[in-house]
Amino acid sequence: MEQLLATDALSDSTKIVLGAGVIGLIFGYCAQQSRFCLRAACLEFWGGRLGPKVAVWLIVFGTALLAVQHLIATGRLNPLDVRQLAMAGSLSGAIVGGLMFGVGMVLARGCASRLLVLSATGNVRALVAGLVVTVAAQASLSGILSPVREAVNRLWVVGPNARNLALHLPDGTGLALGLACVALAAFLAWRNKVGLWTAATAVGVGLTIALGWAFTAALSHVSFEPVTVSSVTFTGPSADTLMALIVRPEMVMNFGIGLVPGVFAGSLIATLAHREFRVQTFDAESGTIRYLVGAVLMGFGGMAAGGCAVGAGVTGGSVLSLTAWVALLCMWIGGGLAGIVLERPAAGAPPQGWTTGILATFRRS
Repeated sequence: MEQLLATDALSDSTKIVLGAGVIGLIFGYCAQQSRFCLRAACLEFWGGRLGPKVAVWLIVFGTALLAVQHLIATGRLNPLDVRQLAMAGSLSGAIVGGLMFGVGMVLARGCASRLLVLSATGNVRALVAGLVVTVAAQASLSGILSPVREAVNRLWVVGPNARNLALHLPDGTGLALGLACVALAAFLAWRNKVGLWTAATAVGVGLTIALGWAFTAALSHVSFEPVTVSSVTFTGPSADTLMALIVRPEMVMNFGIGLVPGVFAGSLIATLAHREFRVQTFDAESGTIRYLVGAVLMGFGGMAAGGCAVGAGVTGGSVLSLTAWVALLCMWIGGGLAGIVLERPAAGAPPQGWTTGILATFRRS
């Protein structure tokens, strides 16, 4: 890959935007086809089932973890180049931000990445909520909400050594965890009769995480300009893209600027190719306020936690970042609590313990 990226035919900034666009295109197409969604998996899990939505999420997470740990084991990704491991991080931000993000994604009926993917399918609700997420994220990064975010993040800060879980675990633990996740995901996919195409596109989503890490790492080795080694994330890049479009005369060419439109385009291609485009607007049943409140919670929570459900949860989790794993856990908890309060009463469903569903799943096997 490095030899290909070393060509002088394109500038380094063009390479990173084009590369991110291709990765985003694959992510958007595969995410739309697999219906990859943390909110859906979270509600299914806390509803007492290890069903198809949990299986799809585990396929994505397990694939990303296994592939990225393989990159690290083979020397193609240096953990010291990864910002989530080389810099101090905030555990308080991961906890508070993760909980807020989890509640927000249930209110808005989708996490930041899912809203972007759904926007291309004609879902106006997702488009509006996604725009609010980006505004809230920007306000949390450098605007009116930034003092609150900074105060939350200062409460509990951990250094790089504490943040890098690989330093405290036996060699090969990351690969073993990845294999375990993939094995469990395969079992659940088989048990819930997840289609081969759905499973394959879920694998595709997970591989884009590894592809992002590999691409930016390779480019950083041959570029004459500084290149941040990063991968797929949405809260920050979406805010950067929106701000670039409305307040800056010139765009700063980076990975996020290429990623966001690439994801939208990929989802749109999948939607049109499979004839799934359908305009969906706000109505009395959907509830506008819940979408807007959820979007604000996700925008602030994502910036405090260091990323969204994909950026912190999957991308950060794949490099064994402590703050990412804590943020992901808190997103699951926040989403579960919000689901219990908001979703079940609305559906008229009786409460059910999640352990009952898990035990029943394995008994049926």
